[in-house]
Amino acid sequence: MQNGRTDTVNWNGSSYRTLLTTEETNGAMSIVDSTTPAGEGPPRHVHANEDEVFIVLTGEIEIWIEGETRRLGPSQAGFIPRGKEHTFRVCSDTPSRHLVILTPGGFEGFFYEAADGALRIPEDMPAIMEAAARHHLTFTGPPLGAEG
Repeated sequence: MQNGRTDTVNWNGSSYRTLLTTEETNGAMSIVDSTTPAGEGPPRHVHANEDEVFIVLTGEIEIWIEGETRRLGPSQAGFIPRGKEHTFRVCSDTPSRHLVILTPGGFEGFFYEAADGALRIPEDMPAIMEAAARHHLTFTGPPLGAEG
């Protein structure tokens, strides 16, 4: 089982550490402390089950939600409703550290599964997509900045 882990893992250049596990909240939520390098972010995707909140601690990120972009800096937060296509990219010259709150909890297991498998984007996309499907995640397009 991937949930319940609080060790820090690194995957695709980002680090992830669960601060509040799904088990600790009876499934209600999880909170992940994440650091993403400058210029980086995940491919566009949709969470079928989870609402997602970003709270930026350091750096700046650009959140893209179904064609609308919003820039967030330290002490700012963004909300992404479940079922909405979205992504983010670090737009500062320094890494961004941010908290990711997922309701309900459970998705954080994806980060541990991908890191444990040393899965790489784009080389291992079939395996990543299989792991994503187990966590009710669908990839829908390229990361920000990779469209052209």
